[in-house]
Amino acid sequence: MNFLKRRRILKKANFLDLRPVRALGHEVREDGGINLMMPRFKNRINSSLFQPPSKGKFIQIKLDRFGGHTWMLIDGTSTVLQICGMLKEKFSGELNPIEETEDRVVKFLMLLYQQRYITFMEIQDKPVHSAK
Repeated sequence: MNFLKRRRILKKANFLDLRPVRALGHEVREDGGINLMMPRFKNRINSSLFQPPSKGKFIQIKLDRFGGHTWMLIDGTSTVLQICGMLKEKFSGELNPIEETEDRVVKFLMLLYQQRYITFMEIQDKPVHSAK
């Protein structure tokens, strides 16, 4: 789906009703944070030609406890509003003011979306069913 079509869908939708889906892999650190694993090269040929032998195949993007917990709640079935509710329960004493949790989560998820680390179920291409 092209950018303009995705943007049109996002403009019409209520962001809290969208269901985010991870587009990157991850690994859990010892401190409870999450490292997002973004491939250095998307193209296999570029990877084999330009990949320095001293560096890994992935760029690690570090998330703190709050970002990491939000990342782990992204499963494609929970809406942004449900994720906000779960974060309020988990970090009730640490998120101050608690009323701004939804705004902070929405901004965080929009940043992840703009960087193409996540997408939303509502804007993914629909699977094509072939007739038999």
